[in-house]
Amino acid sequence: MKTLPKERRYETLSYLPPLSDAQIMRQVEYILAEGYIPAIEFNESSEPEIYYWTLWKLPLFKATSPKDVLAEVDECRSEYRDCYIRVVGFDNVKQCQVLSFIIHKPNEGVSRSRW
Repeated sequence: MKTLPKERRYETLSYLPPLSDAQIMRQVEYILAEGYIPAIEFNESSEPEIYYWTLWKLPLFKATSPKDVLAEVDECRSEYRDCYIRVVGFDNVKQCQVLSFIIHKPNEGVSRSRW
């Protein structure tokens, strides 16, 4: 096992190597299975001092499958390729965000549009 390069990490799962497509799909499945409402956000920076990200469209209230969510991620990525993109799980009972993870980093150079 190799240590990841030293860099600032702040989001959920940020201490892990980049997630594979299958792992991303499982995380989105978890969000839906728990009854959380998925949303997609983007920002030019992922610095911890930035508390507000821009919401891509409205939260996906009617999403029933991970493919619904990931199709929106692809649309967001195609329009904001130079931004960080994250998926958020919102708990409408507690009225708060319960998880989020970055799904696209602009400097990765990896195109992920294959869900």
